[in-house]
Amino acid sequence: MRVRVLGTAAGGGLPQWNCGCESCCRAAELGTQRTQDCLAISGDGTSWYLVNASPDLRTQLLATPELRPEPGTRRTPVEGVLLTSAELDHTLGLVTLREAGRLTIHATAAVHRALRQAFPITEVIGNYTTVRSEEIAGGQVLAGGIAVELVGVGDKRPRYASGLPGADWVVAYRFTDAASGRSLVYAPCLPAWNEAFERIIDGADIVLLDGTFHTEDELTRSSGSDRPARSMGHLPIRAALPEIARHPGTRFLFTHLNNTNPLAHPDAPEHAELRAAGAAIAEERQLLVLE
Repeated sequence: MRVRVLGTAAGGGLPQWNCGCESCCRAAELGTQRTQDCLAISGDGTSWYLVNASPDLRTQLLATPELRPEPGTRRTPVEGVLLTSAELDHTLGLVTLREAGRLTIHATAAVHRALRQAFPITEVIGNYTTVRSEEIAGGQVLAGGIAVELVGVGDKRPRYASGLPGADWVVAYRFTDAASGRSLVYAPCLPAWNEAFERIIDGADIVLLDGTFHTEDELTRSSGSDRPARSMGHLPIRAALPEIARHPGTRFLFTHLNNTNPLAHPDAPEHAELRAAGAAIAEERQLLVLE
């Protein structure tokens, strides 16, 4: 099983186009860039699935040789998309995929409802290609031999879907290579480390974990905002580190970094804290091989 990290930033990326904070200014000055959260996964190196579809998707696809069409063809290796939520930074890239010959979207019932009613992007795309909306409940095996499990980790609706009913608005996925039995968990948005999440990561080889904020009061210190990390649906990295210590056999990589997170910069002194805990920050275009 091969996993390509396409993007590692929260909504807006780094630097964020409308932000003049110290972190964004420094990123612009040094040429540091992080694109918005997205993952590609394949069990056989031929059939690939996207996990989330970021607004930066076109750039991410073109930067990834495995996801380009073969010369002389218009056939994409992308078989479908699995969504962890209905947030705009996880779904806007679906518009880019309207030029595909067909598009299969895997998501929970609540997410599909949002994409049909509050933000009818599937209807819009359906005017350009054949769209198939598949409700995912776990137990599926994707092309290439990847078994999928999922767990609901949050009920935070996107702002545009605040009036819609439903549960499991935010999920984490566990992908297992049917051939080798090795597995990876993807949880870019995690409001709390609960028993259900503990079960789905048990024995996993790699966990890509919510790294939106380094500390609970990060926004307060950087911008004066009164929105703590957990109130926005994100367990801060510092609060996750003690939990990580209980899983010494698992490799933890943080992704979905907000532009205010000092760990978005490779020379931040805060990286020492992660190294001491046996964790690290996921990098753009990083390839993870599980075999």
